[in-house]
Amino acid sequence: MDLSPGHPPSPLRSRFGGGLYLILDPAVARNRSVEDITVEALRLGVRAFQLRMKTPDTGVMYDLALKLAPVIHAAGGLFVVNDRCDVALAGGADGVHLGQDDLPFAEARALVGSHMLIGISTHTLTQAIGSEAMGADYIGFGPIFPTRAKSHPEPVVGIEQLREVRARVRLPVVAIGGINAANIRMVADAGADAVAVLSAVLAAPDVSGALEDLIVAMNHPK
Repeated sequence: MDLSPGHPPSPLRSRFGGGLYLILDPAVARNRSVEDITVEALRLGVRAFQLRMKTPDTGVMYDLALKLAPVIHAAGGLFVVNDRCDVALAGGADGVHLGQDDLPFAEARALVGSHMLIGISTHTLTQAIGSEAMGADYIGFGPIFPTRAKSHPEPVVGIEQLREVRARVRLPVVAIGGINAANIRMVADAGADAVAVLSAVLAAPDVSGALEDLIVAMNHPK
């Protein structure tokens, strides 16, 4: 996935592996083990993960982060916690991912220090450029397509806005929202450094098959 002319590679870009960024949400996985899904994803080559629990007991999220971090790190993977700086720090994560309505960037940076990554969800070019200016390490951008993963999703941004963001920011860009095996190649071709998936894997009847289909579709043009 090439950057636009004049944009030097970010040292962080390789940490995303140029592939899937798997969001782990026990509520979506239902009765399936998030730990087992993580192990299977690692086996298939996924190297970037985010733990997301929107209504968790802090202790439950912390315990799960403690279990996931060493497994992911042993495979050379990247582990990020959504929203919760405290859980990210205590659970051994590499970073925290913040939404537009979460803790402000400056306060989060003061809490986690300079060694921990901070990603920011963005939904417009202005937000993407602003996140880069304030010092974010990477951005999520979307939703690229309609999604049911959130009860009140932001407006769909589409492929062309993703291309524009990729052309205007130097940060790694993680595309998110409604991405599946049928459209993932379009997202990769638009310049995303990684593609975040949640329901396409965790809600699939066959997790391994869903992962394999996504990886094949992402890496092999039709």
